[in-house]
Amino acid sequence: MEETLTTQIPIEVRENLNRTREELGRDLRLYAALMLFRLGKLSSGAAAEMAGLPRVMFLDACSDYDIPISQLTEEDVRRELCVG
Repeated sequence: MEETLTTQIPIEVRENLNRTREELGRDLRLYAALMLFRLGKLSSGAAAEMAGLPRVMFLDACSDYDIPISQLTEEDVRRELCVG
């Protein structure tokens, strides 16, 4: 199920970015999904769905924007390796 949200953006912003309305809409969905995933508000699957991308492509986008796909810290990994 989907819901349509409407927001107002100055025309100059879209024009300066040289994007069509459709392109800017896709960009904003992706950027919002990336940020919500980065903040831990959405899982990668939910964020991928929001962005309208397959999960693997969303994870590739995370890499493109230097967003870690794992929340594990180096200390977490060390602890896990020593426990097993």
